[in-house]
Amino acid sequence: MPLLKKIVSTLSSLVLTLFGLSVLTFFIGRVMPTDPVLAAVGDNAPQSVVERVRAEMGLDQPLYIQFGHYLNQLLHGDLGKSILTSNPVTTDIARFFPATMELATAAIIIAALIGIPLGVWAAVRQSTWVDQTIRVVCLAGHSLPVFVLALLSLLVFYAVLGIAPGPGRQDIIWQDMVPQVTGFLTIDSLLAGEYDAFRDALAHMAQPVLILAYFSMAYITRMTRTFMLNALSGEFVITARAKGLSAARVIWRHAFPTVAVQLVTVLALTYAGLLEGAVVTENVFAWPGLGQYLTTSLMNADMNPVVGATLLVGTVYVLLNQLADLLYRLWDPRVK
Repeated sequence: MPLLKKIVSTLSSLVLTLFGLSVLTFFIGRVMPTDPVLAAVGDNAPQSVVERVRAEMGLDQPLYIQFGHYLNQLLHGDLGKSILTSNPVTTDIARFFPATMELATAAIIIAALIGIPLGVWAAVRQSTWVDQTIRVVCLAGHSLPVFVLALLSLLVFYAVLGIAPGPGRQDIIWQDMVPQVTGFLTIDSLLAGEYDAFRDALAHMAQPVLILAYFSMAYITRMTRTFMLNALSGEFVITARAKGLSAARVIWRHAFPTVAVQLVTVLALTYAGLLEGAVVTENVFAWPGLGQYLTTSLMNADMNPVVGATLLVGTVYVLLNQLADLLYRLWDPRVK
């Protein structure tokens, strides 16, 4: 019964959160200072055409009726149609979102592989030059705006040194040459046996991925250091040291497992943040992902894609948060 109550409570919380998110995205599309009807027909369209299109889009109805139609469409997986592309928003998202996921996934892997050991090292060497250096590097990664790092990277490695490819996801010679299976260009090129296309995709990914990884690594390192400092001051660690265990065994077999549970939440939320925070990076590097799609739609008052992309990112954020909470409860026996 306690487990059943917990499941019901979690599902209820998830449903209420998603409902609140749908309410928020609905009103975002209604309070924006742009008229989606004028965006569709143009500023010089006759008033009769404007009124007809407004009625066709259902925008002449009261808000509560519009919201009811909006919820009904969401339940049927219908996010409307994009004015710019003339495609259903779900079709566009299915085409653009994998590119964003590819960036975010590569970035979080690199950030975790570097940031966690750095955080542990900084905690073990607290108040030494190692700790101070790592903290300065993390402070810089957390303080410098992403667009500044992105522009500097393009300027130095592409424009000046010429050792990195230009903006975009791949060179023009590889455009539409790799059949899309997963949406991850690196994986699809390997599946197709196009190894030159794979190397080209990796080269184009390098700069945006490393910039996003640096930004995420700074946060992961700081959190790991904080968690490890608390763990290393615990009585169980003092006891392990008193028994004469080696420093490596104390750190990795006794202290770090207690930290790993907390890092699950950090990594999940950082990954979700990358999915929503890659907008600037994608625009600087002309990366055809969800962030660029969202920005282009917003600049052209195409509200259906804006609302759809916002709803998707918010849903992913909520689901990752719930997943992290579930894993936390499964791995930590102290949490009931």
